[in-house]
Amino acid sequence: MALPNKIGDETNEVLAAQAHILNHVLRQPGELKHLREEGYLLTPTLHLLLKNEPLSLALFVKAQLDPILMDPWHSLGDDPRLNRLFNEAMGSDALLIMSVLIKNGKRVFEGLKSLVDVGSGIGTVAKAISNAFPKLKCSVFDLPHVVEGLEGGKNLSYIGGDMFKSALSADTILLKWILHDWSDEHCVKILKKCKEAIPSKENRGKVIVIDIVIDNQKGDDKSFETQLFSDVLMMVHVSGKERNEQEWAKLFSDAGFSDYKISPILGLRSVIEVYP
Repeated sequence: MALPNKIGDETNEVLAAQAHILNHVLRQPGELKHLREEGYLLTPTLHLLLKNEPLSLALFVKAQLDPILMDPWHSLGDDPRLNRLFNEAMGSDALLIMSVLIKNGKRVFEGLKSLVDVGSGIGTVAKAISNAFPKLKCSVFDLPHVVEGLEGGKNLSYIGGDMFKSALSADTILLKWILHDWSDEHCVKILKKCKEAIPSKENRGKVIVIDIVIDNQKGDDKSFETQLFSDVLMMVHVSGKERNEQEWAKLFSDAGFSDYKISPILGLRSVIEVYP
């Protein structure tokens, strides 16, 4: 199969840019010397990267740069064990959060007839909600390989799909620990799809976001430190980030929403109700 010319052109541009960057780096003072004649000379330190050296670190570096460590999320769909472990881990956290929210924040779900839990994995959140509100129709919307083989119930169903392409119509879309995984640009795309799927505010339409809202108004340095640590963790693992209220407000505005309400629920987590 022939690749589009555009891909070839972009590849050539990237390779050319990389060559330019490499040449620029190699000319800087440091571990490599740029000779007047053509060619480069390895310094003693860089001999550690040669696989035939007695004290070689080549395999160590290779392991650290392996895709499973550099980009582990793409392995979830190909590794059933890792996929199951990840979803069960997220489920255990979800169970704790939902037990508190359902006990102390029932008003968030009162009056709703339908709810779609986006990116919920095995559906721990939706299960808890469907059990607590038997008349509320709940759906779990996640990638096909995630929901494959999962069985629903009387008011719970599983549907495969892509949140960047569509969202199921419902009174409410729930996003628990989803948006902090993504850049602002991706978040706006997700939120716009959610807005398309819900009714107006007058008809009880809203998006429920469960996430961290960075805040240190109470002067709790330990809590603030943990929030910032989570922020760094998101940046390192998934190119996402934690956000303060101003940053959340901008996301909602950019996606076309008119209003929001923040309610702290447990520890660092808050419920944000976002209205069209």
